[in-house]
Amino acid sequence: MMRGEAVVVDSLCKSYGSVDALTGVTFSAYEGEIFGIIGPDGAGKTTLFRILTTLLVPRSGSATVCGFDTVRDYREIRQRVGYMPGRFSLYQDLTVRENLDFFAKVFNTSVEANRALIEDIYVQIEPFANRRAGALSGGMKQKLALCCALIHRPEVLFLDEPTTGVDPVSRKEFWEMLMRLKREGITILVSTPYMDEASLCDRIAFIKCGRFLSVDSPAAISSLFDGVLLSVRSDSMYRLLLDLRRIPGVRACYAFGDSHHVTVERGAIAPSDLASDLEKVGHSGVAVDRIEPLMEDCFMSLAGGAES
Repeated sequence: MMRGEAVVVDSLCKSYGSVDALTGVTFSAYEGEIFGIIGPDGAGKTTLFRILTTLLVPRSGSATVCGFDTVRDYREIRQRVGYMPGRFSLYQDLTVRENLDFFAKVFNTSVEANRALIEDIYVQIEPFANRRAGALSGGMKQKLALCCALIHRPEVLFLDEPTTGVDPVSRKEFWEMLMRLKREGITILVSTPYMDEASLCDRIAFIKCGRFLSVDSPAAISSLFDGVLLSVRSDSMYRLLLDLRRIPGVRACYAFGDSHHVTVERGAIAPSDLASDLEKVGHSGVAVDRIEPLMEDCFMSLAGGAES
């Protein structure tokens, strides 16, 4: 079944003085999909979302949301999108219910009119309806912000790092909510610095220094990982990192949890030979295992290729 393009971005550029925040970003997001924009802080995710929600004007390039130009048709777009910024931006002195009523009235609707859309979320915050928003926990604040962004039933929902600083249980619940919203036909663009959330999206874009490194499904990006990935440990992890980077055939090496992830060229060196080489230079407790690349590994590979 063919889906229309909900968001179309063409050669988008934005600068702050001499700093380039976006450099020629081009992509499309389709109706009813979760499109993830994955990258570190300062990569340009927030700037992109502010342009798409008509809060910023690009230096060059163009973008449309729901078929409307983000500069020329900003009034039309604001009626059709929901935006949840990374920083909690609701009225902290108003109660939960007062915030919901306020945002509903802004869009000439009511909480009851679209309650079915937010029911799964609203039932979790309804017991705190009379509590001021500023007194909510981090997870509850995010749920309230999502309810306010959805209260007018938008066609496209923009979520800028919605799970940053939220506990793991609330993060899981939040993504379960997004899956339900997707089934309602809402297009969701979500940015995140958490690579593990990439696998939950239909398609993802890796962004670094204001430009996209790759746009595809998580499975497709993983399949393009170039090289063999190894997990390496020893009793002296810092020295291990330095020694690994000196070994011929090692393309990349970086710390990852309690081990180092090492990318080697295919056929360049066997795991057993690598372990033997490390033991010869004085390492003890050496363990070398071949592993499948995660999203973090794919991002590091793409980012390294872009730098070179």
